[in-house]
Amino acid sequence: MRAAQSVDKFGNPDGTGTGMGWFPGYAIDVATGERLNMAFGEDSWLGVDNGRDMKFNPTNRLYSNLGDPIFGGKHYVYVFTNQDREIPFADRMPAYDGGAYIQTKLSSGTSANELRVWRSCVWVGMPMLASGFTFSDPRNIPTEARVKLRVKRMYEAYSTNNAEYLPDTTTATNGWRPKYRFSLDNLATQTYLTTDEIKDSILSLINIVPNPYYAVSDYETGRLDTRVKVTNLPERATVRIYNVSGQLIRTYTKDSPLTSLDWDLKNQAGIPIASGIYIVHVEVPEVGEKILKWFGAMRPPDLQNF
Repeated sequence: MRAAQSVDKFGNPDGTGTGMGWFPGYAIDVATGERLNMAFGEDSWLGVDNGRDMKFNPTNRLYSNLGDPIFGGKHYVYVFTNQDREIPFADRMPAYDGGAYIQTKLSSGTSANELRVWRSCVWVGMPMLASGFTFSDPRNIPTEARVKLRVKRMYEAYSTNNAEYLPDTTTATNGWRPKYRFSLDNLATQTYLTTDEIKDSILSLINIVPNPYYAVSDYETGRLDTRVKVTNLPERATVRIYNVSGQLIRTYTKDSPLTSLDWDLKNQAGIPIASGIYIVHVEVPEVGEKILKWFGAMRPPDLQNF
C-alpha cells in the first residue's frame, strides 16, 4: 500500500486514510455475474510518468531516459477472485467490497496478510496510454476497452515443453514459468455489420445468473431474500418465465436504463417456485427474441423468521 493520502474521483485527498484511489472501470466474473475486487499500482519513483499522484493515468512511455522499462509509470492492474465463496470462513478474499479487505490486509504490514491478498489474484495487466492521447485523471479517460479472460490454470511452475518438471532449471524453458504465445493476425474490428448481425450480437449477450442456482446467490440481501438476475438487457424488454409444462410463471416489462432485471424466484402470486428447470423468454422490441434455460434448487423455508 502506498503511504500517500487516499483520493476521491477528482484526485483530491478525501480524508479517509492512505493508499486508496479510483479506477475507471470494473471487473465481472462471467461465470457468476458478480463484480470482483480490483487494484492498481504506480511507481512513486516515476513522477514524470504520473507515478506518484494516486490516480490511474499511465503515460505512453515504455522506456525511461536510461533505457529501463517503465511501462508508462507502472500503473499495473490487478483482479482478485472471490475466494470466500469457494472456501467460506477461511479469511479469504470476499465478494466485492470496494477494496476494503485489500486495504486492511496490506496495511497490516505482515507477510501472512499479504499472502491472503495475493493468493486470490487471478489476473495482472500492464496497460499504457496509446500515442496521440492524453488525459489528466480517471474521469476523462479517452477511450473504453473491454478485456475478456478465461483463467484455466494457476500461475505456478510447470513444464512448457512436455518435459518432466524438475526443480533444476538448467534445462528449463523460461525457468519452468508459464509461457504463452498468441496471435491477433486473424482478428479485426468489425465495422460493416448487417442489421441482422447487430441484432444477433445484442441478443447473444443476454443471460441469467447464477445458472444453475443452488439455494443461494451473491445478489441476495438476507435470509428471506431469493434473487437471480437477467443481465445485459436493453432499455426496453419483456421477460416471461415458464415452467417446462409451458405454464407462464412470471412476466416482467422493463422500460429503464438499467441493464439487468431481478427475479425474486416467485410466481405472479408471490409464491416461491419449486426446484426445477425453467424457460426464460426475453423479447426485445424491433430486435428479436432470446430463450434461456435456467435450473434452480430452492432452499427449505426459513421458519425462524416467521
